[in-house]
Amino acid sequence: MSKSAAGRRRPRFAEPLLRRIWLSGQVLGRIGGVYRRACPICGFEGRFLAFGNPPRYDAWCRRCGSLERHRLLKLWLEREWAPPQLGRLLHVAPEPALEQVLRDRSRHYLRADLRVGRGDLVTDLERLALRDRSVDTVVCSHVLEHLNDEAALGEIFRVLTDGGLCLLMVPIVEGWSATYEPAGVVGHERTLHFGQADHVRYYGADFRERVRRAGFELTEFTAEEPEVVRFGLWRGEKVFVARKPSP
Repeated sequence: MSKSAAGRRRPRFAEPLLRRIWLSGQVLGRIGGVYRRACPICGFEGRFLAFGNPPRYDAWCRRCGSLERHRLLKLWLEREWAPPQLGRLLHVAPEPALEQVLRDRSRHYLRADLRVGRGDLVTDLERLALRDRSVDTVVCSHVLEHLNDEAALGEIFRVLTDGGLCLLMVPIVEGWSATYEPAGVVGHERTLHFGQADHVRYYGADFRERVRRAGFELTEFTAEEPEVVRFGLWRGEKVFVARKPSP
């Protein structure tokens, strides 16, 4: 290498800095949306916003605030649920993007949350303040990873009527045969291990067995093409449809 070429070579510390600048530009340029999508909840068509950390591009409907999982559940309602109503419905940790959708399909819509002001019923999913067989449908999206899921699934089973449904969604890695929940992971270490500071596990494929152990029969509704591209869904994400068997 000539002396002039050697003199023009960038200092080693400059490479990581330039890469960070380039990456920042790539992310910022996509925060406002990359492709046109359609929201099956509110009818918006256009670019969705990014959401999450790290950001998921085209995830957040800028009109109704729906995320991928909300839009997938709406598609299940449209395509898999024939009856006009879901009966008496319990919405656990209610998401605003789904509230009107579920309210319109319920004979009686009840929101439940641990925090005051977030629902009609302040209660713990591990100890539901409801009578046995008092609801026909439970919607429980991205809640079980926060708590004792064995106790929560048992409570959901208890309050459901015979033949009732529970629509479950969780963060899951299908390539893992077993759920990852090591003991002793606390505080901010949970973000490193589970993706969020208030999560206590990351589910593997054995999530299905956990649901069946609680007494449920289980089917699945999967985000597939061409709906993934059209509606901005998470590829392969599932609605787990757990049914309490009738006698």
